[in-house]
Amino acid sequence: MREERQSIWALVREAIMGSEHDFARLELRRAIPLLAIPMVLEMAMEAVFALADVFFVARLGPDAIATVGLTESLITIVYALGIGIAMPVTAMVSRRYGEGDRRAASQVGGQALVVALGLGLLLGLPAPWIADDLLRMMGAEPAVAEGGWGYAAVLMSTNAVIMLLFILNAVFRGAGDAAHAMRALWIANGINLVLDPCLIFGLGPFPELGVTGAAVATSIGRGVGVLYQIRALRRGPRLRLDLDCLRPSPRIIANILRLSVGGVGQYLIGTASWIALVRILAEFGSEVVAGYTVAMRIVIFAILPSWGFANATSTLVGQSLGAEDPGRAERAVLLSGLYNMGFLGLVSLIFILAPHEVAGLLTQDAEVLRWAERALFIISFGFLFYAWEMVLLNAFNGAGDTRTPSLVNLLCFWAVEIPLGWWLSRDQGGAGWGPDGVFVAVAFAYSLAALVAFGAFRRGRWKRVEL
Repeated sequence: MREERQSIWALVREAIMGSEHDFARLELRRAIPLLAIPMVLEMAMEAVFALADVFFVARLGPDAIATVGLTESLITIVYALGIGIAMPVTAMVSRRYGEGDRRAASQVGGQALVVALGLGLLLGLPAPWIADDLLRMMGAEPAVAEGGWGYAAVLMSTNAVIMLLFILNAVFRGAGDAAHAMRALWIANGINLVLDPCLIFGLGPFPELGVTGAAVATSIGRGVGVLYQIRALRRGPRLRLDLDCLRPSPRIIANILRLSVGGVGQYLIGTASWIALVRILAEFGSEVVAGYTVAMRIVIFAILPSWGFANATSTLVGQSLGAEDPGRAERAVLLSGLYNMGFLGLVSLIFILAPHEVAGLLTQDAEVLRWAERALFIISFGFLFYAWEMVLLNAFNGAGDTRTPSLVNLLCFWAVEIPLGWWLSRDQGGAGWGPDGVFVAVAFAYSLAALVAFGAFRRGRWKRVEL
C-alpha cells in the first residue's frame, strides 16, 4: 500500500513538474493522469481569476460589483472566440505532433498566435472610446457607466492578451505540454491576486485606482502570463516558434478559422441556453434565480477535475489520429469516460445525500438555500451521463470535428432543454412542477446529449476528419 501511494504521488509530481512523453504511444493509464492533473489545476486558476476581482471589488459597493458583472458579460464574445479558436488549434497541433512533424505543429502554433493577436486587437482597440456606451447598452445606471468606464476600457482594450492566453495554452495542450499551460495561469493569477488589493485600495506605493485598479491588475497578470507562454514556446522543447512560424500562412489561418466556427457555436449555444433557463426561472422570483445560480456555481467548481479528463482526451485523440492509430484514440475516450464517470458518480452521491449542507457553504438565506438544494439534488441525477458527454464532445473537438458537438448542443439544449424546461414548469398545459421542472430538464438534456454523442462516436466519422 505504501509503495502504491508513493507511486501515485510520484505521478502527481511528474504531472505538475512536466516531462516529455510520446503521448501517442504512452500507456493510456499513465498518459491520461499526466495530462489531466495539470489541466485540472489550469482550470482551477481560470475559476480563481473570475472570483478574485469580485472578492476585492465587493468592498467598494454595489456599483463596483455591477461594473464587473456587466463588463464580464460584454467580454463573453471574446471568451467565445478564444475558446472556439482554441479547440481547432489543439486538434491541429496534436494531429501534427502525433504525426511526428514538430515543425508543422510549430507552424500551426505560430499561426494561432497571429490569429489571436489580430482578432484581439480588432476587438480591443476601439474599447477606450466606446466603453461607457457599451455599459449603458447593457443597462448600467448613469453612476455605474461613469464610475466603471475605466474598468471596462482597460479590460476590453486588452482583449488581445485574453485571446493569446486562451489560444497559446491550446498550443501547449495540443503538444501534450499541459504543465506549461498550467504554469502560465498560475503566474497570471498569482500576480493578479497580489496587485488587486494594491491597485484597488492604494496600498503602499501603489496609486488608489478603485475598480479600475482591478482591471489593471488582471491585465498585468495576464500580460505576464502571455510573455511566459511566448518565452516557453520560443525555447521549446516540444515546440519552437521562430520568426518563420509567425509569417502569415493563409492556408493554415483559413483552416483554423473554418474549424473555429463550430467551437464558437458550442460556447454560444451553451451560454444562450443558460440565459433562457434563467429567464424561465425568473418568473418564479429572484430567490429561485439566486438558488439556481448558487447551485450552478457549486456544480461548476465540483466538475473542474472532469474538465481535466475531457481536455486530456482531446489531446490524446488528436495525437493518436496523427500517429494513424484510431483504435488507441477510441480506447483513450472510453477509458477517460470511465475515469470521469467514477469521479462524477462520487460527486453526485454527495450532492444527492447532502444537498443542504453543500448549498449552505455559499448561502444562508433560507429561501435561496431551499432552491439551491433542490437544484443540486435533481441535477445530480444526470451526472453519470454528464461525465460521458464532456469526454465525448471533447473527443470530437480533438479530432477536429467541431461540427458534431455543435449539432448535439443545438439539438439537446435548444430543441429539447429549453422547451422541456418551460413546459414542465408550467401550471397549465404542462406538468406544473414549477422550478423543479427546469432542473429536471437540465438533467434530462445532458443525459440525452451523452446518448446522442455516444451514437455519433460509435459511427466513427470523427476518425476520418482531415486537418
